[in-house]
Amino acid sequence: MKVIFIKDLRGQGKVNDVKEVSDGYATNYLIKNGYAVKYTIGSSNRLSKELKEQEKQDKINMEKAKELKNNLEKLNVKFVMKAGKNGKLFGTISTKTIHEKLVSLGFNIDKKKIVIKTPINMLGSYQVDISLYKNISAKLTISICEE
Repeated sequence: MKVIFIKDLRGQGKVNDVKEVSDGYATNYLIKNGYAVKYTIGSSNRLSKELKEQEKQDKINMEKAKELKNNLEKLNVKFVMKAGKNGKLFGTISTKTIHEKLVSLGFNIDKKKIVIKTPINMLGSYQVDISLYKNISAKLTISICEE
């Protein structure tokens, strides 16, 4: 029996995959537990519509991410902090701190998307990666100045 997966099932199929499986497995497990639907002309048409809509939405999200990337890479975020001898900061700049600063500047970015490769605990300039969409990431410049 041919089925269309509507949920990911590890080792079997991902969403929108069309696979041939045994009749018993399809009816007693996949369809019963909501992992798949029987492959028919109607379900096939619905699948193709969903894929087209998903592709459109993907293009829109890609364009938004590229625009956001350009805006973020033009930006130089400045932090003013207390520093001790040799420019060592009292504390560090974390993803939470960067997130709060970006929100105050009008950028709504999830703090889990901000990647700090090396600890920011000295005065100077740093590059921080921000994952925006599938293969699109921005490099944000951060400058730390002394109070």
